[in-house]
Amino acid sequence: MDLKIMSVPTKPYDGQKPGTSGLRKTVKEFQKPNYTENFIQAILSAVASVEKLEKSLLVVGGDGRFYCEDAVQIIAKMCAAHKVGKLLIGQKGIFSTPAVSNLIRKNNALGGIILTASHNPGGPNADFGIKYNISNGGPAPDAFTNKIFDHTKSIKEYLTVPNMTINLETLGVQKFTVDGVPFEVEIIDPVSDYVALMKDLFDFRQIKDLISGKGTHKKPFVVTFDSLHGVTGPYVRKIFCEELGASKENACNADPLPDFGGEHPDPNLTYAHKLVERMQKGTFDFGAAFDGDGDRNMILGKNGFFVTPSDSLAVIGANATCIPYFAKNGIKGFARSMPTAGAIDRVAKEMGKELFEVPTGWKYFGNLMDAGRLSLCGEESFGTGSDHIREKDGVWTALAWLSILAAHPQASVESMVTKHWEKYGRNFFTRYDYENCEDAGAKKMMDHLTALIHDGKIIGKEFSEAGKTFKLAKIDNFSYKDPVDNSLSENQGIRLLFEDGSRLVFRLSGTGSTGSTIRLYGDCYEPDQHKMKMDAQTILKPLISVALQVSKLQEFTGRNAPTVIT
Repeated sequence: MDLKIMSVPTKPYDGQKPGTSGLRKTVKEFQKPNYTENFIQAILSAVASVEKLEKSLLVVGGDGRFYCEDAVQIIAKMCAAHKVGKLLIGQKGIFSTPAVSNLIRKNNALGGIILTASHNPGGPNADFGIKYNISNGGPAPDAFTNKIFDHTKSIKEYLTVPNMTINLETLGVQKFTVDGVPFEVEIIDPVSDYVALMKDLFDFRQIKDLISGKGTHKKPFVVTFDSLHGVTGPYVRKIFCEELGASKENACNADPLPDFGGEHPDPNLTYAHKLVERMQKGTFDFGAAFDGDGDRNMILGKNGFFVTPSDSLAVIGANATCIPYFAKNGIKGFARSMPTAGAIDRVAKEMGKELFEVPTGWKYFGNLMDAGRLSLCGEESFGTGSDHIREKDGVWTALAWLSILAAHPQASVESMVTKHWEKYGRNFFTRYDYENCEDAGAKKMMDHLTALIHDGKIIGKEFSEAGKTFKLAKIDNFSYKDPVDNSLSENQGIRLLFEDGSRLVFRLSGTGSTGSTIRLYGDCYEPDQHKMKMDAQTILKPLISVALQVSKLQEFTGRNAPTVIT
């Protein structure tokens, strides 16, 4: 049967501007007539303006949240109408974000369309998202997402093949003819290619010996994982249970659900509290939680010992030679996002490696990796990864930790971190999230801080809180010039830098679907070993008090407490 291409008239929707990781809105927004189609058409038009879309290969899949399968069908119809040659789609429309990045690279695909709102809630009354990853496997850069946005503002029609339906359940190739042109869809196991990649990067036998207690390990190392009913459940079961011998009972919430079980699939101390509570009982030596699409992680040790993302990055960096991939290929350089505490900075300095400070968003790491200048990077928002792909990777991070622990018999998560602090000092770090603030109030706060930058009179001012005094050395709005392509990214977050090395950062997040999310970051370095095991919130409380005083956050937003404290 020869299927026909149809042109459907449409009109632009306001606000289809991709954020840090694509377009995120409520499901109900995406379900509006032509809303999803408009954005997919804008992606395909943007691709066609810079690449040859005809006969190309694209990867499509998502985290399994509500509306995912509907969106896959829409994308397939529209790709066929644009004469794309073939789509690789995960069974039931499911792929983790790291798995998509791997498949793009492995198959030399033109790119991939990922259906996820990451750590945002799922369900018919929650969130959905769409982002485009380019041929290196990483998120599209600003120049490309600006092209997408431009197309959304001028769209008049979209192309589709209305009578085509994809069978998302059955593995194998499905062949179609569209206006005389062949079009293929291959439904593949979403897990197998990713597992093969992990086996190339890590020594699975060594990790299996750690978990089972064989060899130099005197007793089993008991591990548990919480997939928060996101996409990583099948990956956890295959890798950690089937391949590495962990108990299947300790793979928690491993069935992907369209509403994530009614929970918030964000691996932090607030939303992954069930894992925290399990770890606090002392039964498990290691625990990890992953977000909806599998790119974020939280690492915990025995008795609930929490590893901050900045410490996790630094410990992996300092022990990178324990990981076969790095032992073989070496370390080219390190990077972190600007709000992330500078623990990795001291590792880079000791190792004599380049250290890059980039804006928030994984896309900023991609150019550095492609240029051979970056091997390991991370964000304070629970993202860690390496140049094995061009996305952050939650399961990879857990394997990296287990590789390091396997190379240090009798070590624990806590002892690895505390020994790291003894050598390098500790960066105390916290993040306050004020979610769903009114846009007007959030904007007024940022305008107030911007005015302080332009005025300049605040420089040199001293702020005293709880017996501690902070003298402001600098205030600015962070900008980043990419050392590879010289592209400039401005207005990436307002920084207050104090003479003692403490920092405050204010950003409006680009990952929410409604309202504004204000992120407030506090960071201070402590070399005194007597203070290193003190509670981070206690240490940072005076600095946060200064932040609230300077920003007038409570006055502008009416919010007396954050939604989440990390």
